[in-house]
Amino acid sequence: MRAYDVVLFGATGFTGGLTAEYLARHAPADLRWALAGRNRGKLEAVRTRLAEIDDRFGALDLLVADSGDRASLVAVAEATKVVITTVGPYLTHGEPLVAACAEAGTDYVDLTGEPEFVDRMYLAHDRRARETGARLVHACGFDSIPHDLGAWFTVQQLPEGVPLRVDGYVRAGGMPSGGTFLSALTIMSRLPAGARVAKERAATEPRPAGRFARAPLGRPHRVAEPGWWAVPLPTIDPDVVRRSAAASERYGPDFTYRHFAAVKHLPVLAGGVAGAGALLAAAQVPPARRALSRLLAPGNGPSPERRARSWFSVRFLGEGGGSRVVTEVSGGDPGYDETAKMLAESALCLATDDLPETAGQVTTATAMGGALVDRLTKAGIRFTTL
Repeated sequence: MRAYDVVLFGATGFTGGLTAEYLARHAPADLRWALAGRNRGKLEAVRTRLAEIDDRFGALDLLVADSGDRASLVAVAEATKVVITTVGPYLTHGEPLVAACAEAGTDYVDLTGEPEFVDRMYLAHDRRARETGARLVHACGFDSIPHDLGAWFTVQQLPEGVPLRVDGYVRAGGMPSGGTFLSALTIMSRLPAGARVAKERAATEPRPAGRFARAPLGRPHRVAEPGWWAVPLPTIDPDVVRRSAAASERYGPDFTYRHFAAVKHLPVLAGGVAGAGALLAAAQVPPARRALSRLLAPGNGPSPERRARSWFSVRFLGEGGGSRVVTEVSGGDPGYDETAKMLAESALCLATDDLPETAGQVTTATAMGGALVDRLTKAGIRFTTL
């Protein structure tokens, strides 16, 4: 029997601290969990903060581990059923912990939105995780839970056994986290390398027999109702949705998902596109990339008051078999509060719920599906049929 149900690695960071506080307030009383990080003094400070929520957390176990110390990560993985990690950028710091979990048969959840990292981990560790029974579940925050589970929720309300199409429209108000910003810069600076790894994965990943799952890049367009302008959003999210569809016959024999950012006013959209283009160009120049990375340092974030004003909404338009459904996933601050909630509930779901038997690198919809939707709904994230 392992010593812990859940270990949170990276608890001393900003999002890691929010995740620790969420667990302190919402985890079952009998959950066996611990904090992990490289600095014991900072871990003790987090534990002191948690003890203010409930004095029993003053005795919470602390595990000293570093992303550069393989032995310490192996010890963490072997001690628990599920590891949560908020330590990114994952391309830089993530693989040793994935490797340790795959080898130990330990379930793993992270916050990555880095497609190259996810593809590299599939190529390097999916096979071993399948052998040991480990479930490696990436993108368990705003990337990509609202999109993956929102598409899943939409598909449940469409006919079975027919071609289906789902379009997702993302709207949000809030600051990105420092880690998310740094990860985005990393992704943009490595587009050719990411494309090569994606191609290598596509050549080796099994495809569903007699079925198709696609996530093409859509075109900019106007959505008459509710009056939005939409532009393709080439994040990791459509790839995650596509892989969920490939893993389940419930998505039909021919499934298509398209992913868009949506705004009400065209000038806002034009400004966003121009800004993204400028960021992409700057990310190719190392001095500019280093300067940008200092603007929003990982480990820092906005005040509780600022987060309380933040929000997100993802609307889905689903069609198939002569039926049409409109759904929405919505909640509060996407970059921090709701991301910490989604990450923690994913780990709790893997650790404590009765789930379908899966192993290897799997998506949230494949590994947890309706069980995680139920958890998030109870936690205040709204899944609505409009």
